[in-house]
Amino acid sequence: MDINSTLLMAIIFSFLLAFIFSMFGQGGGSVYSPLLILLGYAVLTSTSTSLVLNLITSMSAGYIFYKNKMIDMKASFMFVPGIVVGAFAGGVMSKYVNSNVLLWLFVFFLLILGARMMLTYWEKGKGSEDEPMPRLSTSMYVLIVVFSFLVGIISGLLGVGGGILIVPFMTYVLKYPTKSAAGSSHLIISFSARAGILGHATSHRLDYPLIAITGIAVFIGGNLGARFSLRVKPKMIKAGLGLIMWALAAQILLKLSKIM
Repeated sequence: MDINSTLLMAIIFSFLLAFIFSMFGQGGGSVYSPLLILLGYAVLTSTSTSLVLNLITSMSAGYIFYKNKMIDMKASFMFVPGIVVGAFAGGVMSKYVNSNVLLWLFVFFLLILGARMMLTYWEKGKGSEDEPMPRLSTSMYVLIVVFSFLVGIISGLLGVGGGILIVPFMTYVLKYPTKSAAGSSHLIISFSARAGILGHATSHRLDYPLIAITGIAVFIGGNLGARFSLRVKPKMIKAGLGLIMWALAAQILLKLSKIM
């Protein structure tokens, strides 16, 4: 593919991913990065661009959730200190990690998350929206800080937003209603993405033209996806996304086999 065709593909897929993933309280970063890599962009360019796209998606979709009173501000800000420190550190570290090692991390990340997405098809609903918000113990606060720091490291290092980890953590561990967890994750992701971007900016130059054009696509896609999420129960779509993640993992494995 020539440069223009590659950029067009990046725009189209960025829009579609933002639309679909924003329905689940995620920025799509778990797929933005590997997709850009497979389109031919450098690993560092892909991960840093992905973080910016995550920031745009989370802010665009998060506004819709906020208007519909589906963001728990208190719970969200408990995640912020750990995830900000972790994401900044991960962004700085990314330059010093071998690109092949990062590609292998993407493979494992996509395989695990793909399985997680598909399992939701058979799971019974958790966290009714009519249930009250849970009261958290001191040990839970400590767990949140540790968990958010680790998610931040992964976020900054791989350019992923972390929503795909935060939402199930809030739903299954903290017992938050599903849509409240999805909405809150957008606010949390916006902080992790900012910190990760700053971490990357300290160690290498960002691709501003790529960020600008794909950023417009994800802004529109994220906004539309968040609106659509208020009217659907997309279990089957999530299972399909799991298969897509596995397909991307397989493509990265092929890329690694050619390098080796």
